Amino acid sequence: MEKQSSPNLATVENAAKHFANAGQTPGAIRCNVFKADSRLNSRGETIQGNGLAAHGAIIRRGRRVLIDLDRYGAWLAGQAPESKVA
Repeated sequence: MEKQSSPNLATVENAAKHFANAGQTPGAIRCNVFKADSRLNSRGETIQGNGLAAHGAIIRRGRRVLIDLDRYGAWLAGQAPESKVA
């Protein structure tokens, strides 16, 4: 049985500091989080999400938004999301 490590989580502000070399500001990360899921425009057409939600990099607890730094980094690098094992 393999031991699962706890995810490396950070707030949006701390994630921006971690990815500062990649040009990620708090505003840019918030924009990515907002556009993570598919949504509808005013005409009812679907706007595709950016794929961040599929990577599982966003964790919401009430109003708090936490970023899984490893998965966010993989998303920035353009890697395919890992399959989730239950």
